[in-house]
Amino acid sequence: MAQTARKTNWFAIWVTAGVVIALALVIVLVVTLNNAATPKPLPTEVNTPSASNIDGETGAILVGDGEDRLDTYIDFMCPVCNQFEQVYGAEIEGMVDDGSITLGIHPISILDGQSSGTQYSTRSANAAYCVAVEDADASLPFLQAMFENQPAEGSKGLTNSEILDIASGVGVTGIDSCVNDGTYAGYVTAMTEETPIQPGSQGIGTPTIAVNGEVIANSSLPPAGQLATLFE
Repeated sequence: MAQTARKTNWFAIWVTAGVVIALALVIVLVVTLNNAATPKPLPTEVNTPSASNIDGETGAILVGDGEDRLDTYIDFMCPVCNQFEQVYGAEIEGMVDDGSITLGIHPISILDGQSSGTQYSTRSANAAYCVAVEDADASLPFLQAMFENQPAEGSKGLTNSEILDIASGVGVTGIDSCVNDGTYAGYVTAMTEETPIQPGSQGIGTPTIAVNGEVIANSSLPPAGQLATLFE
């Protein structure tokens, strides 16, 4: 008796192939999304920002031209730095505007470990230099806006796109490659290592404040409204 020819179940084959292709596409999509969400490793070479409002030797972004000098070392992920800005920010801006002081902003990165691997402290400090090089007048508004939008410590921080939106909000555009490529990331790292240590401290902390070149303990800061007493 002749054997019956086995029929090929093309429907089952096509369904199986479709499932395999769909799974492959899902895997590709997941990998792509993960790569997009994770910033690429930041460069380590030291590129010193060059602009008349930046002291390349100390890393200070200079705002104003007053005779007295106030330097602040800040990390954009640092909640205490944000508290400092809320307490003294308007007063400092007023002293800059009336010609009393020159403000030296030092964006540093000591809290990269608190941003779930995205190196937010370094990325945001790099962006501050990108902004300062592009538009000196936007340096302080950018700092203020970054603290207004400060992410929670321990979160992934803001994305580069979100940082660029903040820069655009203070009038600075055209710095996409500087921010995305981490042009000054290595410089931020180098300047962070040069941060002075507050009296009574064992290591670098933020905010760190210096008055006319002398680092002071945060505990010695006067009440809000009386910062001018530091220069008497």
